[in-house]
Amino acid sequence: MPSTPPPPPPTARTPLQRARAGMAAHRAWTVVAGLLLALVVLMLLWDWNWFKRPVERLVEARTGRSFVIGGELDVDLGRVTTVRADVLRLGNAAWSDEPVMAAADRLEFQVEVLPLLFRRQVRLPEIRLSRPVLVLETGPDGAPGNWDFGTDDGGGEPVRIRRLWVDNGGLRFVDGPGDTFIELQVRSLQARDADAAPPIALEGGGRWSGNAFSLQGTAESPLELQDADAPYRIDLRAQAGATRAHARGALTAPFELRGMDLQFALSGRNLEHLYPLVGVAMPDTPPYALDGRLRREGDTWHYQKFTGKVGQSDLSGTAAVTVGGVRPRFEADLESQRLDFDDLAGFIGGTPDAEGDALDPELVARERALAAKGRVIPDTPYELGKLRSMDADVRLRARRINAPGLPIDDMDAHLKLDAGLVRLDPLNFGIAGGAVRSTVRMDAREDTIRSHLQASVRRVDLGGLFPDSTLASQAVGRIGGEFDLAGTGNSVAAMLGSADGDVAIGMGAGRVSNLLVELAGIDIYETLKYLIGKDKQIPIRCAFAEFDVERGRMTSTAMAIDTTDTIIIGKGTIDLGDESLDIELRPRPKDRSILALRTPLTIGGTFAAPSFRPDMARLGLRGAIAIALGSIAPPAALLATLELGGGEDSDCGGQYAR
Repeated sequence: MPSTPPPPPPTARTPLQRARAGMAAHRAWTVVAGLLLALVVLMLLWDWNWFKRPVERLVEARTGRSFVIGGELDVDLGRVTTVRADVLRLGNAAWSDEPVMAAADRLEFQVEVLPLLFRRQVRLPEIRLSRPVLVLETGPDGAPGNWDFGTDDGGGEPVRIRRLWVDNGGLRFVDGPGDTFIELQVRSLQARDADAAPPIALEGGGRWSGNAFSLQGTAESPLELQDADAPYRIDLRAQAGATRAHARGALTAPFELRGMDLQFALSGRNLEHLYPLVGVAMPDTPPYALDGRLRREGDTWHYQKFTGKVGQSDLSGTAAVTVGGVRPRFEADLESQRLDFDDLAGFIGGTPDAEGDALDPELVARERALAAKGRVIPDTPYELGKLRSMDADVRLRARRINAPGLPIDDMDAHLKLDAGLVRLDPLNFGIAGGAVRSTVRMDAREDTIRSHLQASVRRVDLGGLFPDSTLASQAVGRIGGEFDLAGTGNSVAAMLGSADGDVAIGMGAGRVSNLLVELAGIDIYETLKYLIGKDKQIPIRCAFAEFDVERGRMTSTAMAIDTTDTIIIGKGTIDLGDESLDIELRPRPKDRSILALRTPLTIGGTFAAPSFRPDMARLGLRGAIAIALGSIAPPAALLATLELGGGEDSDCGGQYAR
């Protein structure tokens, strides 16, 4: 096999060739050096502000709003790149009178470069805002708010922001149709966990439905608002005048208040002050403090399992307000284990007793004005606008009632309100072991309220009517009666002052202290005998009074108290309009007494200052009261309610007449 010949020896390069090769190498180094020099020059002269206008156009295209970077734009490159921009302004919606929706002295954010390049994911580890201002406005005529840019995000993967830090920020919320304006100072707080988004502190105030208020508290990072269906936790305190609220819990879509689950405490001087704030009409009350769970489902706000106090009364239960209809609808199921009767005065236009708490000054002035008139029946008009502004269905049960001087045991009331038509059915009270069962109807659909009261009194214990009196506690008997009154007027005083109807009340067989009877008869000898000796009880055959009521004036048609010792015949009038009394009681003792004066007893004066005195001017006058003894008998309307008993004393009045 022939061998491969060796390669020829290299040819030596000529001087010219060597010169050309050197020049080529020099040109390469010159190019590299030129490129390096150009890069250095570019780095020295580079200005990120060249990109401000492209960035502005990009934001404008995405939002449909004007966008300006009025200061410097700077970028620090790296795996995590930092971008800074100063003096930013984002324009508002075209319909707004406020030209700027958002602004900041400085925006600084970090972006992870590798996920952006290779996965098309936008990850921002942190955003920092210096002195930002955000204006949120509801749209006109039900249009979307200015936070709705009317753009589609294309369904791509959302931006992932890990932390947001706000330094000396401001937030304004404007709802023109609702007369609501809120302006808050916002700043970030240190998070408990280093990896968690910092919460924010809020402080400010404004108007809510035209009423000035202040607000302060904390909330989760605004980043949590990115998911509209996720709960957003808050802990806020607000105050409007003397009304205070404390909300802590979670909101869903807080700017729309679509859903919430909050523990909500509410307190103030008067529940009536809630009307301008939430549109729910309440009666005047003493100071209150309630705490319960506040939830929203659709158009209904639920206040569940709340407990607290209104005046000196405990109160618990559930309540709900439904909006979105022709009128708001308020529903409640309330219970009190111990209800102070004075706390109900506001339902009839009266003034509750605060018992040391700070009562609403307006109520104090109203009570003083009523007292200055020498009146007892409240004359404060009901506000027709409020009665017509909402519907209601409220049930209140009081297990025990504190009413000094009044033997009221419990209460059961069911109120229904339908566009100005008020019905209390039932309105029942337990009184001295018996019951008062009543219904009330008030028609406020016209300019003058028309009212109707029907009430039945059953088995009320005589002794129980005077729980603080030793003598009265020894009395035995059951009281019954019927009330049927209809009147017109926009206050309780006007209704009673114009009332027509009938009133009848009486007692069947029982026993009463003889001392009380002799005192009523001004029998000095007999009274002294029982004062220095031993009192005894005597049987009562019956007692009754019947009145015809016309234009607020109650005129007696029958009145008598018949005992085995004395018969007392009465007549007179009670004027519900001017609150005056003119009743004459003439006692006729059935025994002989050397000092018996047989003096009529006159009950006069007013409801505020009644007087009880013997009428010496009528002493001995024949015919002052025409006593038809044979006709003394309880009215037929009372016979079904009285327990007359049996035996010879059951003939009420008639046996003595014969």
